[in-house]
Amino acid sequence: MRKSVIIIIVLQLAACGAGNEKQRDNHEVHDNKKEVVCFIYHRFGDSRYSSTNISRKDFEAHLTWLKAHDFQVLSLSDAIDYLKSNKEYRKTAVITVDDGFASFYKNALPLLKKFGFPATLFVNTETVGGNDYMGWNEIKEAQKYGIEIGNHTHSHAWFLNQPEDERYIAFENEVTLAQQLLKENTGTMPTVFAYPYGELDTKMREVIEKLGFKAAAAQNSGVIYAGTNLMQCPRFPMSEAYAGLDQFAGKAEMKALRVNRVNPGSFLLPEGKTKPTLQLKFDGTDLRLDQLQCFIQGNECEMEQMQSENGLVTLIVSPVKSIAHRRRTLYTITVPDSQGQWHWFSHLWINPDEK
Repeated sequence: MRKSVIIIIVLQLAACGAGNEKQRDNHEVHDNKKEVVCFIYHRFGDSRYSSTNISRKDFEAHLTWLKAHDFQVLSLSDAIDYLKSNKEYRKTAVITVDDGFASFYKNALPLLKKFGFPATLFVNTETVGGNDYMGWNEIKEAQKYGIEIGNHTHSHAWFLNQPEDERYIAFENEVTLAQQLLKENTGTMPTVFAYPYGELDTKMREVIEKLGFKAAAAQNSGVIYAGTNLMQCPRFPMSEAYAGLDQFAGKAEMKALRVNRVNPGSFLLPEGKTKPTLQLKFDGTDLRLDQLQCFIQGNECEMEQMQSENGLVTLIVSPVKSIAHRRRTLYTITVPDSQGQWHWFSHLWINPDEK
């Protein structure tokens, strides 16, 4: 990977552009050291779909590791409550599962019951009871064992491919319909949401916030902390390609790179930009900036660092080659601190013109 790093000491950072989006607290913060690592799973023990599947053996190894390393495992809504609370710091993990496939009920739920761990299951209501999906009775039974049910829209559509004059009405209608069906069939109204395919734009996020959800999960990787926009919570994906225990443990022990400013704030690939630039601003006081790394899927990364006297760092990253041929591209930044702990931030670019 080619990397160009320029360290420039300046007295004052240039003000971030008007398009920058400040990371919002969304809540009162009592302990800003608290962090929550969140994982996303789909299928369990279903080798037909390797890109979204994890073996039962690997999943059990993940649960065993969390238990052995004294993690508290919470549902997503309980984890958000913990983050906001006066409770003492504990290593905290969340297991989320998207789509409600039957393999969750058959292969994952028995393991969660064995370990006494909760999880959050995001259900797209149109497919409930269909081929390869859980039925309402199975979903209700899962609730008895600490499984939180979240909203994943009704149809799990590609909303970003709908015209803007239709997108937000359709999106809100689907979320509302799913809420009604989940309430009718499970007896509870979900307080958390997951965007289908992890895809969203700013207005979709505003719809979810307006509807009163406590938190919403995306699919860019990272760690949730006090400064996270709770309508866009990061999650680490777990599938056969990333399911090794060493990889899982590395993610579980990851710390958040606490970014103050992100420009642009949207996930959408800017019109006419094939090699988009991402600008981050964060406190680099305790970070080993000479070991900072940038990764771009299927590409190489160019970086520029600008550091001020008070320890604030502006980092500008861009790809060497165009990313316009990909529908989704992750920019990932990692850097260790003075104690050797790694910190992580990722930004997802989405190009709806690519299928």
